[in-house]
Amino acid sequence: MQLNENITKLEQNYLFAEIAMRVRHYKEAHPEKEMLSLGINDVTRPLAPAVSEAMAEAAHEMRDAARFHGYGDVQGELFLRQAICGYYRALKVSIEPEDVFVSDGAKSDLANLCDLFAPQSTVLPNPVYPVFYDTSVMAGRRILFSRGTKENGFLPMPDDHIHTDLIYLCSPNNPTGAVYTRAQLQAWVEYAHAHHACIIYDAAYEAYIRNAALPRSIFEIAGAETCAIEINSLSKMAGFTGVRCSWVIVPRALTAEGQSLHKLWMRRQTTKYNGTSYIVQRGAAAAFSPEGQRQVRRDVQYYMENADLIRTALHRSGVFTTGGEHAPYVWMECPYHMRSWDCFALLLRHYGIVSSPGVGFGEQGEGWLRFSSFGSREVIEKAAHLLTAMDWDQLALFA
Repeated sequence: MQLNENITKLEQNYLFAEIAMRVRHYKEAHPEKEMLSLGINDVTRPLAPAVSEAMAEAAHEMRDAARFHGYGDVQGELFLRQAICGYYRALKVSIEPEDVFVSDGAKSDLANLCDLFAPQSTVLPNPVYPVFYDTSVMAGRRILFSRGTKENGFLPMPDDHIHTDLIYLCSPNNPTGAVYTRAQLQAWVEYAHAHHACIIYDAAYEAYIRNAALPRSIFEIAGAETCAIEINSLSKMAGFTGVRCSWVIVPRALTAEGQSLHKLWMRRQTTKYNGTSYIVQRGAAAAFSPEGQRQVRRDVQYYMENADLIRTALHRSGVFTTGGEHAPYVWMECPYHMRSWDCFALLLRHYGIVSSPGVGFGEQGEGWLRFSSFGSREVIEKAAHLLTAMDWDQLALFA
């Protein structure tokens, strides 16, 4: 028996598992301490009524032999793919149901897309969502980093001197909350064409963009249909973290070496995937209905109000932040050049506030923390009160 040596190259623990372990150990040693979680980014709002009602009705259908559903279309039920296309039409993006593949989560899709491509060079933003990096390592890719910095607003741009085969982009970005403009994405599309590369575009947080001038899909950019694949999810848009539903758009115009990536992805899915639950898909379709959209947008607004509270509190305490305007994440620069895990430990120990150390998202994240706005309003308000009054001069003495 031989192992895939690439998987042994990963860090011992996935970032969020490491955070959870450290918080658990601290809580066990200090059971009296209240924990205020602004770290791991699970949602806290319940499912929208339109969604839960549609899922309940679908479950009742499954009790009736005449309406029972077994294996469905592996690409996703047509009613859901049509609903997704309608969602894109509101963004003035023309997507056909044939180009949409429904799945069970963006993380799975990011990993599974590795099956389509040879283990060659990949450009990743840094800081980066850990799954981009970890799945690329497991696939044996040569990883090149496009570095996000305070100076470039954590929006790295292409370097024409670097050749690559795959490009991963996330906008709004997790963890920094930065959002690419149309002109910036146009530059990435042109770079991809020049290098015959494919862009894997993660749009999981596009519903949080509050400025209509900012693009919410890579397919708003001319030429993207022949160089890009887009992933999106209902996890953060509609609270589906415990339900699981996502989609991948693979345009039929996208080819490589004379092969249709759409056909190859279809072949991969029919071999390795049996489709998303019918009950879940009924709930997902309801999330795209007019009433469903009104309901899920209220939850998005709730989380963005949380982000405003976190951002305002940090500004009042005198620290520099980015993000939080068009994304549910606030990205804070650690004062006094503190390292990420040291700053994480200080906030946990002195205030019970759980954050995400920036270095866990790549070396460019060292010296930064990520705060998530997905907590309850009560938790966010308590944390914001503590953050506002925080004496960083005093706290730094303990670093």
